[in-house]
Amino acid sequence: MIRAIIASVLCLAFGPATRGVAQPVRRRAAIDSLTAELEALRSQSHFNGFGVAIVSRQGTLYQHGFGFADAQAQQAYGIHTVQSIASVSKTVVGLVLLKAQELGLLTLDDPINKYLPFPVINPAFPDVPITLRHLATHTSTIRDNDFYLSKNYYLKPGQNVTGMPMTFEDVQTFIPADSAVTLPVFLKNVLTPQGKWYQPKGFLARRPGELYEYSNVGAALAAYVVELASGQPFPDFTARYITRPMRLRDSGWRFTDVDFSRYARLYQSPAVPLPYYGQATYPDGGFISSVADLSKYLRELIRGYQGHGTVLRPESYREFFRPQLAAGNFEERNERNPYSESYNVGVFMGFGYTGFIGHTGGDPGVIALLFFDPKSGIGRVLLMNTSTTNRAGEVTMYKIWETLAKYQHRIGH
Repeated sequence: MIRAIIASVLCLAFGPATRGVAQPVRRRAAIDSLTAELEALRSQSHFNGFGVAIVSRQGTLYQHGFGFADAQAQQAYGIHTVQSIASVSKTVVGLVLLKAQELGLLTLDDPINKYLPFPVINPAFPDVPITLRHLATHTSTIRDNDFYLSKNYYLKPGQNVTGMPMTFEDVQTFIPADSAVTLPVFLKNVLTPQGKWYQPKGFLARRPGELYEYSNVGAALAAYVVELASGQPFPDFTARYITRPMRLRDSGWRFTDVDFSRYARLYQSPAVPLPYYGQATYPDGGFISSVADLSKYLRELIRGYQGHGTVLRPESYREFFRPQLAAGNFEERNERNPYSESYNVGVFMGFGYTGFIGHTGGDPGVIALLFFDPKSGIGRVLLMNTSTTNRAGEVTMYKIWETLAKYQHRIGH
């Protein structure tokens, strides 16, 4: 009897404490297991380097870098390695647009020609104004023409490009630095009939606001409008109102905004390095960041969705995350691909048919995914410095993404 009483007392005394100890032990084991599974996927050698994160509104639950930022130099890919994030950049443009609206500099329903020094008009509907909301929801009818790929991507000055490809997949051309043009010059050349890169197919023969047509040029044009409305360079406006308040110390639109010694080498394939490049239309895909900063960024988006963001007011976040289109706005609505964000759109913020909110990105040597589940309030980040060149690489990329999902609840408790 005494023995039983003592056992009961010991259980009461040490049971809760044991459970308290067991919880972090189990979490540590889950983190170690996740890291091991991701390392096994990296060892398949489809990618030179990548970084991942799992995030909640409370903060970063997991972040880790794998492989190499520079394979030849054996420089490790870490959570503070920086590189462009491709079209995930458009979500930053969305935040900036809404901040400019909060400041009274513009409204989403303003015609863009209210601000532009050159008129942008759909030739099939010359009397229908294109608005900022049209740009932000990819319903402006502006399309990327042939010159988007041949005149947009330029080489970073002062680098040795010996032996490196000057085209990517025989489509995108890296032009010399001295041939690069500024954002307004590029936009004027492709969007106005007098421009030397204008093509009639640069506009859909549809009424603005009617049909979803993903447009990189449209996103860059929205950023240029903010620049004109605010009277300051778009990168400076972004830094003042978005990146500095979020304490994103690895992030910016220009090479000079970051520590370039930590910039990842980008790869066409694991064995083929690419030159460093920028874009004339940099707002559509040229934001530079790290997994560490994207973790903070995603946390802010999750908190903003839940009504507790810091860089925008609650009403602005509601607009940012409000699905703004209907089935009739799509000719081919993707209802099967869980990795696509083109089922609906907020203000440059994508929605998948699964309900996940976020964006994907792809550029030469860049793969980026950033999404969160609005129900659980947990999100994921994946940033890679190597393009997928075959089906096996693509399958491995999705396995990495799905492995994060498999562990996200196990490490969140």
